[in-house]
Amino acid sequence: MFTLLLGPWDELSEAARQVRTQVFIQEQGIPESEEWDDMDALCTQVVAYNSQGEPIATARLLPSQSGTAKIGRMAVLLAWRGQGIGALMLQRLVQTAHERGDQEAVLHAQSQAQGFYELQGFETKGGVFDEVGIPHIVMSRPLGLKCK
Repeated sequence: MFTLLLGPWDELSEAARQVRTQVFIQEQGIPESEEWDDMDALCTQVVAYNSQGEPIATARLLPSQSGTAKIGRMAVLLAWRGQGIGALMLQRLVQTAHERGDQEAVLHAQSQAQGFYELQGFETKGGVFDEVGIPHIVMSRPLGLKCK
């Protein structure tokens, strides 16, 4: 069992930092200097908590750019992967972007997660590229469509 909270960085930063530190910095070896940026303070955050109130997943929605929403920093703790948390967080951010008037959502998916995003209605745009030492691919989807 888990719950999702959507809100600004100043309310959810501690929880989001815990998850992103564990997944991106410790597990994937991304340098701390590459993980944190000034955009966090401008983003809508989503954090999933387990039944004990511990953060277990997070993602962010960047400010709209000409009707395009960018979703990023999606992280789910290893023990919680494969339980639908990522899909629900993604649905929540897609819905939020649609409600604010965005027409399209884009993201930089780690190549190994491409299938997950395809199940959520995202399509590949272009080839594989390196981001922080990890193969990524740009994916997008029109908004207003339901995630699976």
